[in-house]
Amino acid sequence: MSSERDRADLPPLALHVPEPRFRPGDEADFSDIVVPPAGVTRRPDTADAASSFHELAYGLVRVLDDEGNAVGPWDPRLDADAKRRMLRSMALTRAFDERMFRAQRQGKTSFYMKSTGEEAVSIGAAMALAGDDMCFPSYRQQGILITRGYPIVQMMNQIYSNRADPLEGRQLPIMYSSKEFGFFSISGNLATQYPQAVGWAMASAAKGDTRISATWCGEGSTAEGDFHSALTFATVYKAPVIFNVVNNQWAISSFSGFAGAEATTFAARAIGYGIAGLRVDGNDALAVYAATEWAAERARTNQGPTLIEHFTYRAEGHSTSDDPTAYRSAGEPNAWPLGDPIRRLKEHLIAIGEWDEARHAAQDLELAELVKASQKEAEKNGILGHGMHQPFESMFEGVFETIPWHLKEQQQQMLDEQKAAGL
Repeated sequence: MSSERDRADLPPLALHVPEPRFRPGDEADFSDIVVPPAGVTRRPDTADAASSFHELAYGLVRVLDDEGNAVGPWDPRLDADAKRRMLRSMALTRAFDERMFRAQRQGKTSFYMKSTGEEAVSIGAAMALAGDDMCFPSYRQQGILITRGYPIVQMMNQIYSNRADPLEGRQLPIMYSSKEFGFFSISGNLATQYPQAVGWAMASAAKGDTRISATWCGEGSTAEGDFHSALTFATVYKAPVIFNVVNNQWAISSFSGFAGAEATTFAARAIGYGIAGLRVDGNDALAVYAATEWAAERARTNQGPTLIEHFTYRAEGHSTSDDPTAYRSAGEPNAWPLGDPIRRLKEHLIAIGEWDEARHAAQDLELAELVKASQKEAEKNGILGHGMHQPFESMFEGVFETIPWHLKEQQQQMLDEQKAAGL
């Protein structure tokens, strides 16, 4: 056995503590990020073995080049109408975010989370999936509901927790849920949706259905145990599920290095599980669409799950409770090398003669007015803090199919105390 004396000449052990490259006051410089030219990444056949394209977990699937052209084997070749719908959904999501952010600042709701700069991640995917595929989102995928046509007035009702809130005030603002639109209930607990998505996909396969599931989490959530449990089950049973990791560089105030970004890519986690892994330009809506379409075909043809890392950037704060200037350089959003997803798709449509600046400005105005009118409609049902919008007794409902006796007693006790207090 070796002794301490035998190790006397060895240097002392040391821990590595990840450190973000830029702090407040620093000049942001992303020149070290390798951005391959659009169109150079190969596109394997969807029936190819996951072990035959490991390099895709380290590269970057890109379709839109710097001149706004769609190039290469991943070009989904969508028609102009589909691209305009994609652009409109992204622009509507951003307009919705801006209006609801201001509503929170005005005290009309307690909380909001914007998806600025990440709209392509949810909207590109939503357009590539079938309308009845089940989505298990995190809390920055409001674009899925908007793309699928869920009424934004209903989204606002939920944010305000008012009398028309479809969730009856039982969820935090922005934690939407809609079975009819294939949108599973959002949870504030990180990565819980991953094993849920796998379980749903396994059930779909066990029943001989043709529907698949897709789930999203931030890169920080890949450090959660639920993430790895989900991948293990999906690997073993070849579950028809798409795992989306939104690598927007920041998990609240912790940069991606604390989840392992300094060691390798997040898409590389797929290799250890023996499943397909793709790393995609998350600010390229056409690339996101193409990667999701490819992964969906693999899932539907029993080729198993796919993990897609969307390489993007969180342009604003984590939420309305966050001040990003306290922990990162103010210049980072503008220095991010992959640009803005809305601007890039707009410039592509202009380049192919299917759009122009005047039409884009008119659309922005139209969408701003639509969101404004929807807000007025939602606020007729009340806003947070303006009285009790749901009956007191309803807080005991929705957990059990039949309320058990002890909760009925508590419910009645509460109603009696409410009456005695003159409320």
